[in-house]
Amino acid sequence: MKSQKGQGMTEYIIIVALMAVSSIGVYSFFGQTIRNQIAGLAAEMSGQDSSTQITAAKKSSADAFITGKKEYNLGNYNEGANGAAGDTSGGGGSTVD
Repeated sequence: MKSQKGQGMTEYIIIVALMAVSSIGVYSFFGQTIRNQIAGLAAEMSGQDSSTQITAAKKSSADAFITGKKEYNLGNYNEGANGAAGDTSGGGGSTVD
């Protein structure tokens, strides 16, 4: 009886680990777009114009789409992740007054 409970817990841990790894991969490709969208939402909620962040989010999304269409494997995965990330400045949030 105890071995079955241990097996279930082990399977659960493996599934959670796989989900974490896949989440990291998705975020590496779409992280810049997400950051720009969050910056735009924060600007709009504070009553400021967020056109800079919206434009940056659109550009990041287009870049991620282009990167996602290329073939990557374990040998060149970092190349794809770094290419999708673009710049790491956060999408020009400092230009909003």
